[in-house]
Amino acid sequence: MNDADEQRDAARLLLRSPLVLAASDPEGHRGIRRHAEPLAAMFRTYLGYRLVVDPRFARLYKAGLGTSEGRPLLRSSKAPFAPRDYTYLALLCSVLLTARTQVLLSSVVADVRQAAAEAEIDLGADTLTERRALVHALRRLVVFGAVIEDAGTVDDYADDPSKEALLWVEPEIIRHLLAVPLREVDSPDDLVRLAAAGPDAVRHSVRRRVVECPVVMADELPEPERLWLRQYQRREAQIIDENLGLRLEIRAEGVAALDPSEELTDVRFPREGTLGQASLLTAARLAVQLRSDDASASVGPGVVDSVVRGLLAAHGRRWAKDYVDHPERLVAEVEDLLVDMGLMARSGDGALRLRAVAARYAPQPEQIDRLPSLDLEES
Repeated sequence: MNDADEQRDAARLLLRSPLVLAASDPEGHRGIRRHAEPLAAMFRTYLGYRLVVDPRFARLYKAGLGTSEGRPLLRSSKAPFAPRDYTYLALLCSVLLTARTQVLLSSVVADVRQAAAEAEIDLGADTLTERRALVHALRRLVVFGAVIEDAGTVDDYADDPSKEALLWVEPEIIRHLLAVPLREVDSPDDLVRLAAAGPDAVRHSVRRRVVECPVVMADELPEPERLWLRQYQRREAQIIDENLGLRLEIRAEGVAALDPSEELTDVRFPREGTLGQASLLTAARLAVQLRSDDASASVGPGVVDSVVRGLLAAHGRRWAKDYVDHPERLVAEVEDLLVDMGLMARSGDGALRLRAVAARYAPQPEQIDRLPSLDLEES
């Protein structure tokens, strides 16, 4: 493998895992250190991202896409973080940044409550709900490698507050977790806005969307960004291929960066399983029924519910029983997956639109008759 291929692989690793630990991925970390300077220059110039490479870790500060889009942190159960989880995460970072290298869990809990009181944050009583939120945040720090469990585990604390654990703290990793120091912001929106800001707003904003989103629709971009993309999209296709190994698919409606090796996403589509099959069939049905000459089509209230329930009636005998017994859950998860994958868009009031990219999954004319016959009247 030549240097260019090694550097591209290191860049892809950082996009996939913005925090790479030498302890858990020594080979990947070595590759990043070997190409640290050109990688830092590429990320800074191309995306406006900052790269920090340390003997123990490499941290890519991915600036985010602003307040309108984002991906939540996940709990061990894969459920998204709740606001309370984020509150504890921020408090833990502030406390552990100056903590001793070895610290007892009970001491951390006491310091968190003291920090909350000083910040005028009401944590309420020591309830199971509060302890679980604290554990969610602590477990995420363990995953990040910022906290290492020695004797005992943080998970036991939720059900029994008398449970103790000895923790090793890596303050340097904690220092590099947040894209913006909390002392510089007054609200979560300030944090997101400052993190997403860059010296080249239009260029970096478009490139970040192309790299981080499943699809970028031209009509959904602000006019300066739309005009920039149209002017430079051919050049960008070459740059993104050389640096990140992504293939830019250009259409009249917008662009999509495709990864031939399918490594740079944690959510694949199409995918196996009941949710994947139901989502693909829903996208196909909506593409047939709602497709118009416009870049998007309105999806009326109750339409997704009607489609999914019709699919359950047709295929339920082969699908997961939990979804069959709780169709409302499948409806919600199908809708969320199609939105996450860029096939549908959800406005602030919850209204849905089918985006032009969904036509990629529309059946061929000879296949349409084989789709289940569904009533798409609004319910």
